[in-house]
Amino acid sequence: MPTSFHPYDLSPEILKALSHLTFTKPTDVQAEVLPYALKGRDLLVQAETGSGKTAAFVIPICEAVKWEENQPQALILTPTRELAAQIQQDATDIGRLKRIKATAIYGKQPFAKQKEQLKQKNHMVVGTPGRLLDHLEKGTFPLAQLRYVVVDEADEMLNRGFLKQVESILKRLPSPRITMLFSATLPADVVELSATYMTNAKQIQIASTAVMTEAITHMAIAVREREKEKTFQAITTVENPDSCIVFCNTQEKVDALFKHLRREGYPCNKLHGGLYQRDRFAVMNAFKRRVFRYLIATNVAARGIDIENVPLVIHYDLPNETESYVHRSGRTGRAGASGKAIAFFTEAEEERLKEIEDYIGFTITRRETPTSEAVKRAEKAFRAKLAEQPQEKEATHQALNEGITKLYFNGGKRKKLRAVDFVGTIAKLDGVEATDIGIITIEETRSFVEILNGKGPLVLRAMTHTPVKGKPLKVYQAKE
Repeated sequence: MPTSFHPYDLSPEILKALSHLTFTKPTDVQAEVLPYALKGRDLLVQAETGSGKTAAFVIPICEAVKWEENQPQALILTPTRELAAQIQQDATDIGRLKRIKATAIYGKQPFAKQKEQLKQKNHMVVGTPGRLLDHLEKGTFPLAQLRYVVVDEADEMLNRGFLKQVESILKRLPSPRITMLFSATLPADVVELSATYMTNAKQIQIASTAVMTEAITHMAIAVREREKEKTFQAITTVENPDSCIVFCNTQEKVDALFKHLRREGYPCNKLHGGLYQRDRFAVMNAFKRRVFRYLIATNVAARGIDIENVPLVIHYDLPNETESYVHRSGRTGRAGASGKAIAFFTEAEEERLKEIEDYIGFTITRRETPTSEAVKRAEKAFRAKLAEQPQEKEATHQALNEGITKLYFNGGKRKKLRAVDFVGTIAKLDGVEATDIGIITIEETRSFVEILNGKGPLVLRAMTHTPVKGKPLKVYQAKE
């Protein structure tokens, strides 16, 4: 297994971005996938969430796309909006120094705004099946340059009833193309989809590492439904985690537990499908940054969301589907860290717990609710931690973003401006090279240009009196 990304003959820009993102050694799925993906081979990959599979397909796509081309060259299909946004961010980070533009498209966003986004320069589009199918049917998604297609979390697509939409999308896409399909499990319908729409696909299977790993300790506690809140407080007092995800089966249960924990002084927030999308993103980002310690959520947080160092997962409600136990529990014990998964189960749920055990292949250790003496001994330390201000964590891509200045220009498509016009003008400034220019976004009446390597102030000063394509433009540092 390679100990770095250098053997893959990646461009210096990609290697530099990976270094800034602290991607030092390929994970198992990356080591298996990259040699074939870089050669343009169709791939059917079985790998669980948390295995590093996003980078396994984003890296070769960023390596292969041509910056000069304005229309999308890659399409990534994913089952949830949160995962679409996360992949878009990962693609932006990995491809930033190559000026790769990635756009996320999903429901609950204005269609007209997305239509305008798709008219802009885009190298990669990430989105959910329903909204992408809408754009294809209305002719607002340009296909002429599409060469790469990724179906991510294919088994979850099946579980959510999206597989027919995925098939409708694949039927509309041009050939020849490179198609990669990633799935935690390989149900018959997913295998059939790959056989129908892929050519001589190389099948790669990565051994399970998340829930089956010794890094995660699994426990189950028998409770009465009416005693769950009391049991939860006893468990969290004794465990006293720095960070914890609590899974409930319904939005109503999430709301009720959230209100109770807020009254008890827990630094917490909630996440479920009933929230506005912008609020869901805000909650996830705040939890990743450790703004609060306890996230109460439905299964919307169980798959594909990459959150580091969550030491404790609590199944407040035993999941209805056996696979959900795996994906929920897989939020802990990631990236070499240890973790615990504790499941509450009622007397009526004993059979379901046995079904989960049959599915995962081992017996979950039964544990008693902590005694009142144990809770009393832990109470002081628990309350002290609740009173602490959590140490806010920098985003993973923070180091990559250092030295980047985003500039606003008051001219865009209506003035016949293109990305190459900005590159050609800015790269001729004294002390500036093309490699100092990042992602460029051209809209109808304005444009945004990222300047890298700390040269933003220099470019800002110079461009106040330098025309672009013979047109004098106003330029300012863009607001976040």
